[in-house]
Amino acid sequence: MDAPSSDPLISLRRSIASNHPPIPTSSPNPTQPSDAIENLAVATHLQFADPEHISFPLNTPTRFISSEKPVDLRSIYFAWQKKDVAIPDYIASAQQLNEKLFGADGGGSKVQNLVFVERLDLITWLEGASEESEYIKALESDIATARSAQVASGAAGGIPTIPSSTAGARAGKTIDPRLQEIYNGERRMGDRNSVLRGIKPTVRPSPPIHTPILPLPKLTSMRQDFSHIRKSAESFLARNRTRPGAHPPSSTGTTAPPSTVSNASSLVSLPKKPSRRPDPIILLSPSASSLLRMSNIKSFLEAGTYIPPDSALAGSSGATATILHISRLLPAIDASRPLRFILVDTPEQFKPDYWSRVVAVFTTGQTWQFRGYKWQSPPELFRHVLGIYVGWRGEDVPTTVRGWGRGVSSAQIE
Repeated sequence: MDAPSSDPLISLRRSIASNHPPIPTSSPNPTQPSDAIENLAVATHLQFADPEHISFPLNTPTRFISSEKPVDLRSIYFAWQKKDVAIPDYIASAQQLNEKLFGADGGGSKVQNLVFVERLDLITWLEGASEESEYIKALESDIATARSAQVASGAAGGIPTIPSSTAGARAGKTIDPRLQEIYNGERRMGDRNSVLRGIKPTVRPSPPIHTPILPLPKLTSMRQDFSHIRKSAESFLARNRTRPGAHPPSSTGTTAPPSTVSNASSLVSLPKKPSRRPDPIILLSPSASSLLRMSNIKSFLEAGTYIPPDSALAGSSGATATILHISRLLPAIDASRPLRFILVDTPEQFKPDYWSRVVAVFTTGQTWQFRGYKWQSPPELFRHVLGIYVGWRGEDVPTTVRGWGRGVSSAQIE
């Protein structure tokens, strides 16, 4: 069933699929070329031409929910326009547009910043790469269709569902053909004894139990038989006996079985391979005003040499890299092996467990850097992670940085 054309999200998705994107206009029914306006601060409507002509006001609430509130069409269209730009550029563009909107209508309209996960989910859905989105509320028609399907299948009202376990027992009761077709495709379930089955039986009857005191009949119990497992394990134990330090051969020329105590001691004495520790992560500021960026951070942390980030000596490889690695020998942690650190300037590719590996965050004092972080409040962030502010010698540390507490250390460069 096709979605209704009165939904702005569906119209935007269809226009993108047909390679006929909508046009911002200054009127609901544009008649002249001058009505088409690229500036979203001045435009009032979004005109769709394909697959049908329809116009929506830019302040129309959509079914996309962010922070439990619907996002307006202007913010949705702006996010799709900036789908290929980096997060800092997207945030800066949104701030510039909000300033223009404030000057145009006195603050009545505002573009909402979508976090990275929401923006990625929205763009994926608009471009047709995904049919579902956890942030998009379902249409009323879809909900009604799903409810009708439940009634038709007997899940909610209509024909009652009969459990398959009792269907065979009630031979005289008539079952709906649709339910019978479902029952025929069901797989017979078993209990834990039938599910946890092996390749050989592990239960056999034990010898009869005689009771000389009480005149009871002979009793036969069941016991576990793991003889086939012992035969399989013998091949692995034989390999250990041939190694140096194993149990010596017996007088018959065969390898004598080691005792239980010697087996336990040999297992305990086996050296364990040291597990590889996860590399700690250092987050840099993506700001263009930062003195330490991906282009010069490696020389600064490894050699203690500061090179301006935009100079030719900084190199172009670090400027375009999204991840860097450095190694430092820290005797307080491990005096024999150098510790490797991972350097990134954005947590876009972070998994949830990566935040436990973050050990430091370089900051310029700009709070937009922490959008997308696990802890977006600077005081809370620097209670978990060390903060580092780097500035020029002779310049005062910004008041905002000093207000974040003792979790932020400052350094000066000459």
